[in-house]
Amino acid sequence: MTAAKKTDKPAVKPTEALYEMIRTPVITEKATMGSQYNQVTFRVPVSARKPDIRLAVEAVFKVKVVKINTSTQLGKTKVFKGRKAFRSDTKKAIVTLAEGQKIDVSTGI
Repeated sequence: MTAAKKTDKPAVKPTEALYEMIRTPVITEKATMGSQYNQVTFRVPVSARKPDIRLAVEAVFKVKVVKINTSTQLGKTKVFKGRKAFRSDTKKAIVTLAEGQKIDVSTGI
């Protein structure tokens, strides 16, 4: 028996769907503290799954993703001047990059 060779996946071209997967980077004190651990935080669609987020980040930024953690914040009802409003649900992805990789979120794509 021969051992199966592990081949690298072919590079995926960035498409419009991949750009829509990564909505905005999160620029907060807590999110920027993650940069010392090679972590970058992005807002993503609520329907996004971890494999989709990984594919989008690797294709758009050309980096190697090690791990992805996601967090969903449910919307809540707010009252402003006697009128009720409902905030929509949001989801963010904390992406851990491989050692030596980095993404500069202060510049555009």
